[in-house]
Amino acid sequence: MFLKKKSSESTVKNVVTVNAYTGKSYAFKNDVFKPLDKLTYNTSNFITSYVNNKDIITTKVNISRNIPEEDIVDIIDIKAYEELGLDQANTYTISSVEVETSGEEREYHIFVAEPESLDELYLPLKEETKYIDLIVPAPLLYKPLYKKEILQDNKAHCFVYFMQNDAFVTVYENGQYLYSKSIEFSLEQIYDKYCESIGEKVDEKEFYSVLESEGLKTTNSDYQQTFMKIFAEVFITINDIIIYVKRAFELDSIDQIFIGSEKGPIIGLDDYSQNYLGLHSSDFNFNYNVSSDEWYTDQLQYLMLLSSFDYMEDESSLVNLSTYPRAPSFVNRASGQFIISTAAAIALSLAYPLVYLVGSYVNDAKIYALTIENNELTAESNKYKKILSEKKSQIKVLDEKIKVLSDTYDGKSKMLTSIYDKKVNYRLKSGIYHTLAKELDQFDVHVEMLKSEKDTLWLSLLSSDDRKFTEVIKYMSDTHFDEIIEIDIEKIQKDPASNYYKGLLKVVLR
Repeated sequence: MFLKKKSSESTVKNVVTVNAYTGKSYAFKNDVFKPLDKLTYNTSNFITSYVNNKDIITTKVNISRNIPEEDIVDIIDIKAYEELGLDQANTYTISSVEVETSGEEREYHIFVAEPESLDELYLPLKEETKYIDLIVPAPLLYKPLYKKEILQDNKAHCFVYFMQNDAFVTVYENGQYLYSKSIEFSLEQIYDKYCESIGEKVDEKEFYSVLESEGLKTTNSDYQQTFMKIFAEVFITINDIIIYVKRAFELDSIDQIFIGSEKGPIIGLDDYSQNYLGLHSSDFNFNYNVSSDEWYTDQLQYLMLLSSFDYMEDESSLVNLSTYPRAPSFVNRASGQFIISTAAAIALSLAYPLVYLVGSYVNDAKIYALTIENNELTAESNKYKKILSEKKSQIKVLDEKIKVLSDTYDGKSKMLTSIYDKKVNYRLKSGIYHTLAKELDQFDVHVEMLKSEKDTLWLSLLSSDDRKFTEVIKYMSDTHFDEIIEIDIEKIQKDPASNYYKGLLKVVLR
């Protein structure tokens, strides 16, 4: 079902995918994808892993098409340091992938990681496998979905994936990576936010069991209310990212959003996608035509498998941040070459002296030819180093001019945005007061005092029955759920002189 390298080009027989963050690994062998109990060293295995979005930094740069191909890597390294403000004293792992464009300049997405962070994550894995062939930035794992024609490559798609220690939003347009950003709502962070919200620590297994099996449709009201509050924040954050991407990359719309997690689909998220984003969402659960015995497998494991075959077909198709290559073959190792040379020398020493003498002359001729070639290459290298140095100086001057213009543009843009927001989005508080007064009167609840502070209203309420407070709060929550962030009433007291109940209602508007 997948194209592989020819046997003459590769000894790879199996593909092993590894989540270095959880330690869970899978092997694709004999057309079956199944979990591995233990990793082992086997040169017939192609080892693939990925690095979380939060552990990398990215940028996009433009490079003139006139720059020679052999200078592209050096220019990209220089651009990465300048665009991302990297410390010149440190060394970083930098890789890039070209964007398919027809403009006057070539565009590249650059991905940067700190070697120390990669070592901390992958050296324990390398101890078991001895090498790692491919480490893919997580946002690029979606690219094979288009190459394998699982998704159409003529639309704009948004992917949201929740993992135990990261959650990130990624946008693709026409099958090309566009933008990605991590959000503070990993599964671990959602659990912490839940415990913080209810004021106590709940059992983790029970929490994840409810989230995985029932999601936001759970019949447990305590879980449901808190889940609704947390995921409202999630989708507000996602909406902010989509608004930025549409503006920054001039997108008319997002055609579809896919949401998933490493533990399985979260039930009930489509309603939030419709309400907060105006988009229909689909489960991140595609048909890869891969046999597996598990009821659910982390989708990133499948995407690593597809990425492995893409990379084996064309190494330039994906970014590879691995610095843990295979050991070279015997004939390419220094020790192997030494043994081969020694054996050859012994054989020659035992041969007829004339053969030895001819061999000596041949070696001298080769050394002479290689010396000439080395001198030519050294001169050419010095020429390009000089050109590169001049280009660096030109780039530095241009970057300074761009920074000045960019700062001017940002200042004017922020000012215009602020003016527009005040003109268009200003909320008339008189209308809010009228609505609240009408609803309070409907439930026979009176207001003694009203105070507003920015988007927060404080109302001192008075009623003959304390249950009416609960009824009016429930009515306001159900009716104005999209306008209110928080509604709560503090301590309710009964006035012994009048037998009326008093309470202080707090309403926080969006």
